[in-house]
Amino acid sequence: MTYYRAIPHIDAARPETAKSLAGGWAWFTQVECLNRGAEPRIIAADDAPQDVLDRMTGKRSDVAGLSMATPQLMGILNVTPDSFSDGGQFNAPDQAIARTKDMVAQGATIIDIGGESTRPGSGYVEIEEEIARTAPVIEAVAPAIDAPISIDTRKAPVAAAALKAGAVLVNDVSGFTFDAELGPLSASQKAPVCVMHAQGDPATMQDDPSYDDVLLDVYDFLDAQVRQLEALGIPRDQIVVDPGIGFGKNLTHNLALLARISLFHSLGCPILLGASRKSLIGHVSGATDTSERMPGSLALALAGVSQGVQFLRVHDVAETKQALDLWTASTTGAFNDA
Repeated sequence: MTYYRAIPHIDAARPETAKSLAGGWAWFTQVECLNRGAEPRIIAADDAPQDVLDRMTGKRSDVAGLSMATPQLMGILNVTPDSFSDGGQFNAPDQAIARTKDMVAQGATIIDIGGESTRPGSGYVEIEEEIARTAPVIEAVAPAIDAPISIDTRKAPVAAAALKAGAVLVNDVSGFTFDAELGPLSASQKAPVCVMHAQGDPATMQDDPSYDDVLLDVYDFLDAQVRQLEALGIPRDQIVVDPGIGFGKNLTHNLALLARISLFHSLGCPILLGASRKSLIGHVSGATDTSERMPGSLALALAGVSQGVQFLRVHDVAETKQALDLWTASTTGAFNDA
């Protein structure tokens, strides 16, 4: 099987023959052909199969009311005692409201709320406890901000309570493999979803991750899960894919995914990148404390946007927004201060 990856460009000098990547800001004239056990080949974009080109170039529909023609910032709100970066800081509704208002004012266009830590080594949270952590916060936050809310959960009852409380998107780090009822629930509620790849459970995922070819293995998983969700009635244009940086991957795996993340545009879905403050930044830069990883987080965010990634899931909203604004102005040569 051959996999096709658009080779993205951002340069202001765009050839007349260039094709838009996912209907967005990046363009391409060449495609990388990837096969297991073989060296990559580069071909002209017009030589790729038409169905592949259609998925690569197709304009992405709005998701949760957000345009995919520009990058969107997903602000992270963990209502947990033990998340790796901000556990315990925003558990109470008043703290959560203040934090989400700040993030929206800083440029977040969607807020992702989770009640179960998925840091390496974290344990299972009972359904009742996860609902108690998330539903009251969502109910308090939803009317207080002008931005959609996503629920970060693996469990159907938690998602059901969150959607009732005001969430609109279901973000599952297990890629809809943990709870067989979560996909049908999302379909019945007509909720857009984010399907993420993870190898193993958070408690053990970093013990010894192994792949035949991490890029293609992750692609195959996401392809299968997107098809399964489609079969349940969720339109492909309402499915966001996330390669799952740091979830059952070592440094080499993570860097391989980041280097060719534009491959996932060939699924015909928007892409989410969640690399904010993660351990790979520490491994590369030496920043052992998560609070020291903001510069590395910005670098990875802009690298992702350079490959057409539509969603950036971030802790440092104001800093990412500033970096993204300057990146956009410098790559387009234009600035709109309206």
